[in-house]
Amino acid sequence: MRIAVVGTGYVGLVTGTCFAEVGIDVTCIDIDVKKIENLKKGILPIYEPGLEEMVARNFQKERLTFSNDLAGSIQGCEAAFIAVGTPPGEDGSADLKYVLAVAQGIGQNMTDYLVVVTKSTVPVGTAEKVRKTIEKELEARGVDIPFDVASNPEFLKEGAAIDDFLKPDRIVVGVCSERAEKVMKKLYKPFLMNGHPLIFMDIPSAEMTKYAANAMLATKISFMNDIANLCEIMGADVNMVRKGIGSDVRIGNKFIYPGIGYGGSCFPKDVKALIRTASENGYSMRVLQSVEEVNENQKSVLFNKIYNHFNGELAGKTFALWGLSFKPKTDDMREAPSLVIVQKLLEQGAKVRAYDPVAMKEARHILGDTIEYGKDEYEALIDADALLMITEWPEFRSPNFNVVSKLMKEKVIFDGRNIYEGADMREKGFTYYGIGVKQQVAEVKETV
Repeated sequence: MRIAVVGTGYVGLVTGTCFAEVGIDVTCIDIDVKKIENLKKGILPIYEPGLEEMVARNFQKERLTFSNDLAGSIQGCEAAFIAVGTPPGEDGSADLKYVLAVAQGIGQNMTDYLVVVTKSTVPVGTAEKVRKTIEKELEARGVDIPFDVASNPEFLKEGAAIDDFLKPDRIVVGVCSERAEKVMKKLYKPFLMNGHPLIFMDIPSAEMTKYAANAMLATKISFMNDIANLCEIMGADVNMVRKGIGSDVRIGNKFIYPGIGYGGSCFPKDVKALIRTASENGYSMRVLQSVEEVNENQKSVLFNKIYNHFNGELAGKTFALWGLSFKPKTDDMREAPSLVIVQKLLEQGAKVRAYDPVAMKEARHILGDTIEYGKDEYEALIDADALLMITEWPEFRSPNFNVVSKLMKEKVIFDGRNIYEGADMREKGFTYYGIGVKQQVAEVKETV
């Protein structure tokens, strides 16, 4: 079976590579000439654990190829996936110009039956726009070539995308014909052998499923952050509350960890888009509007703790940031809480020195020389007035606190992810601030 994947960003590259991994012949297409040349050399535009090796292996076996030629690449394919970006507009709506540009190109160049699959996260009704765009181009050519449009939303977590694709919780496919369903069943047959559920539905429902899933997860995060803020006011410990409610199978223990807000390329964009879609259809998504508001406010919670601790006197002080990406195992800094915190610190005249295991290149691209960069987590701590734990990378969980203590000017930790125990930090002589827990002040022990 042969397919084409248009777009070599996060979704497109993971999708194409994983299909190649199970034996399907895949051509990944992009208009960016340099990106395609780099991919042929094994240079990837994104970081994702295990992806570089998988790309190299399948490229060497010629199951995975890269091209700038849409017209030539879709010939002989049974399906063509659209996996280009849908950036949010100023009003929160998803920008479909890249999706429709690909549809236009397919309509101008297809010569045989093809299932055109929207893999990008797109609002309900996009598949119909894709269909009309292709039909318009076929009419302009004066040809009558059968085709179908399908929706196959992705449910990939950055940092675990390969496992998510190869071992999915579910595969959702929206189709409108038996012929399209047959092609998609053939495509996903290698996954069905391992018992992964393939769920067919109508196209609008498939498009809505993606948004509803991300919106629900974002809601759980904002809800828990709201509870965390109330816990601080009431003297409760959100870590205990989390364990108490997470044991309820109806709630579960995932996505209920308090912190400094969600970020990345999916949750912020998809929540905004769903709110906008509802508004355009005369409906108000009141819960999601609150979810978004809570999340934006949460990104400032850690800074507010810092400001209060130092009585607003931040000018000239140095703050060490551990973590810059919006979550571990990715270099993605889109909508990252770190950017909000850095900006607020710089506005107060503070100095920032940061370290991230993977996102340093991306950080330099975004922040330039406005901050300093440590070669490792310990260098970032030298003469720091406080440590800010921003991203819960595994290597930050058990540092050598004796070294940490010696390097820092003041022994203060602001833990934005609650990865340390307050009592333990107090025992080590640190002043500790977490999220949703009472401040833990270091005990002053008398020496004899």
